[in-house]
Amino acid sequence: MIVVMMGVQGSGKSTIGTLLAKKMDAAFADGDDYHSAANKQKMASGQPLTDEDRQPWLETLNGVLKGWFGGAGKGVLACSALKESYRKTLAAGMPEGSVKFVILEGSKELFAERLAHRHHEFMNPKLLDSQFATLENPKDAIHAVNDRTPDEVVDGILGQLQTS
Repeated sequence: MIVVMMGVQGSGKSTIGTLLAKKMDAAFADGDDYHSAANKQKMASGQPLTDEDRQPWLETLNGVLKGWFGGAGKGVLACSALKESYRKTLAAGMPEGSVKFVILEGSKELFAERLAHRHHEFMNPKLLDSQFATLENPKDAIHAVNDRTPDEVVDGILGQLQTS
């Protein structure tokens, strides 16, 4: 099973994704590690990425997912995947149903509070509003509110993955 842990910045994609991968005995990758230097610089300056900025990055991440599918067959990717078109690019060329999307949800205030207490190399907290504005709520994803302990959130996700 391949899972894309999605959501806006501060939603907990890396924290929850890492723990989920551990419990699934699966590989984990953080999509942020695959951004180009130009994308990182743009975000660090507080400018949201355009669809054109994101496309090569999404295609690279699609390659990561295909590698997992062709290998051990499981992995967890932390990636914002804010738009339906982004999710289609991520899952392109994969058998239907082989990639499961999990959106981490919560209030803008909760995520802003988290961002205020962390330092990220290039994700400027000023981008939170633009991420919420860009987010196209997925219809076919598992929805998980991330307002509990990481273990509780992951256990809830695992339960939903087993029944989906």
